[in-house]
Amino acid sequence: MGEQIRVAVVGATGKMGKEVVKMVLEDPELQLVAAISPSEEGLDAGTLVGKSQCGVAITSDVELALLESKPQVMVDFTTPKSAYANTELAIRLGVSPVTGTTGFTPEQIEHLDKLCHDKGLGGLIAPNFSVGAILLMKFAAEAAKYFPNVEIIEYHGDQKLDAPSGTAIKTAELISMNRKEHRQGNPNEEETIEGARGGYYNGFRIHSVRLPGIFAQEEVVFGDFGQTLKIRHDSYDRAGYMPGVNIAVKKVLNCKGMIYGFEHFMEE
Repeated sequence: MGEQIRVAVVGATGKMGKEVVKMVLEDPELQLVAAISPSEEGLDAGTLVGKSQCGVAITSDVELALLESKPQVMVDFTTPKSAYANTELAIRLGVSPVTGTTGFTPEQIEHLDKLCHDKGLGGLIAPNFSVGAILLMKFAAEAAKYFPNVEIIEYHGDQKLDAPSGTAIKTAELISMNRKEHRQGNPNEEETIEGARGGYYNGFRIHSVRLPGIFAQEEVVFGDFGQTLKIRHDSYDRAGYMPGVNIAVKKVLNCKGMIYGFEHFMEE
């Protein structure tokens, strides 16, 4: 076995962050060198995730932690505002970012891509690390060639901050690559309740459902005369994202520039 990849986890005490910490600790090819969060400071990261102590204590200062621990890869599952600042900081310090937080604007991604190229680094911003969700996007993009009338419905818990989800937006972007823009529905339709038809994207609609008890689901519905096609993916546990995060951590060191979408790492 070669040298371990040195990994820092930002948002380590969050629900996704804990899964990432656990995944890193369980993989002999990876080494956890920093666990960063504003809460639980001083607690051993192994104890945090129900494992034996690993010698890495939770710290709150992102820049100081990166400077002292010298990771090769930083994994970030925080908030859109924090994630952008953390990603920019990591690149400036020569650390490859793997960011699972959504909400980045095209302008922000372009700026981060330039920073990565300037530093000779690879980075990844992925709305979704689930292999099943990536396959849904691929299947939906292919179906759009033959079924141009489409709507997306995505379901998340009531505490999710952004709507629509990054996964839904990425799905819409891929569909739009294979579908000429045209406005669907009755040209004279009127919403008697604002937003009833969902968010407008390149002629079709995206609907966001936010309810307690839901984890993460997405359904893409295609319609044509006399038939419909539905493609759906359901996530039930955060652990389901970890195989994708693991692949990303190992592959990002061989990339250049900021890559948007985990699907690019599945093509190799």
